[in-house]
Amino acid sequence: MVTIQETELKDGIRSAIDRSKNFNRPILVSEVHKIDIINPLSFFYAGRKLFRGERFYWKDPSDKTIIIGLGKMMQIQSDQSTDRFFHVEREWEQFLEDAIIPDNHNIHGVGPTIFGGFSFDPLKPRTKLWSKFSHSLFHLPKYMLSIMEGQAYLTTNIVCTKNDDESLADKIMNERTELLTQVVKPTFEKWNLPFKIEEINPEPWKHSVEKLVKDLQEGSLKKVVLARELRLIFNQSIKVEQVLHHLLNEQKESFVFAFESNGDCFIGASPERLVKKDGEKLFSTCLAGSIARGASKEEDQHLGAQLLTDQKNLNEHQFVVDMIKSEMDAFCSEINIPKEPKLMKMRYIQHLYTPVSGISKADTSLLKVVEHLHPTPALGGMPKNEAIEKIREVEELDRGFYAAPIGWLDKFGSGEFAVAIRSGLIQGNEASLFAGCGIVENSDAESEFLETRIKFRPMLNALGGNINE
Repeated sequence: MVTIQETELKDGIRSAIDRSKNFNRPILVSEVHKIDIINPLSFFYAGRKLFRGERFYWKDPSDKTIIIGLGKMMQIQSDQSTDRFFHVEREWEQFLEDAIIPDNHNIHGVGPTIFGGFSFDPLKPRTKLWSKFSHSLFHLPKYMLSIMEGQAYLTTNIVCTKNDDESLADKIMNERTELLTQVVKPTFEKWNLPFKIEEINPEPWKHSVEKLVKDLQEGSLKKVVLARELRLIFNQSIKVEQVLHHLLNEQKESFVFAFESNGDCFIGASPERLVKKDGEKLFSTCLAGSIARGASKEEDQHLGAQLLTDQKNLNEHQFVVDMIKSEMDAFCSEINIPKEPKLMKMRYIQHLYTPVSGISKADTSLLKVVEHLHPTPALGGMPKNEAIEKIREVEELDRGFYAAPIGWLDKFGSGEFAVAIRSGLIQGNEASLFAGCGIVENSDAESEFLETRIKFRPMLNALGGNINE
């Protein structure tokens, strides 16, 4: 059990209430305590009663950054299609202006931090599937566990209004104590297999690929990414914590994330960083071109060597490298990109991978870089705008947050966003899984269909399912 002996919360809440009366608007109080390490999944699980539907989970591939949020103290959301990245950034900065933050730790990802993401295409009509998520949606948690470089911190965020009084501090401290007593290792029952797996319109999807290949051969488009959906139906509600448990054990090399909104949960294990900002340092990833893992070490090495010399995949990868370099050049005073890709080996698939790093220019904001990088050619196509229009025209799927930026942003303007692939949307006893592949002028519809099956595997396995090879 974690205990917190001393607190500045009472003084902070008293001051925040006074400020709220003077400024006639809500004021944030954010308090940080360094604590002993606790299991992050246990903390997430502890919020299942008080904060179900209002939790998030984030883990980077190195395990150096783990952030779990419980509760929703403030929400930034918008369905506007223009300036949506700027809108989130401006609202977050304005909210922080008068905040009371007695935090002497000054560590990125500790203290006031919002978590959320954006839809892939705000101009695509939204369907019932994504009705619980706005096109831009971020939450400021009430309680947040940050494990940074092996050190644990507990942030308590409280938004005070002029109608609150000092008794609020006692209520919060009692609630926090109760929450921390619930931090125990979760136990899971044997996972029940889904009784129904439905591939959504597989043949029409293949026909769309065939038609798109003809368009690519005759027009100016170089590449378009088409995605599809797999729907799983269970005989009981899906336990998000259990799915996370599987992903954390099986996809250790990935960004593992979960984001709850009004009862639905978007969850996944993505291998692909979009961008990380750590002070003035910027990092991105070029990830495109893929092939299955081998059943043996020899077969795996053979497949990897094949991928490294396959011209179709190398061309697809170079599209991404060229685009990310062009965009990063605009934000960096210096940039470093290796000349040749290497392999990133995941559990079920291996990718061509090129890391990118740079030093950001003054006044470069994280969300501005996110806006310019999204979508990369690996998730949209080339040229970018023309490819998005083609996806909007031919793709039946409402992507929602799939293949879009998801991540966190702190009070310093630092943070990290992944590309939300290898993901699914959990809704009660059902789940939609998403996967896509890059279509170029020599693509084969059946091969691309089989590639999406490989990309379904991480989420499908975490949910206990299987599909024919």
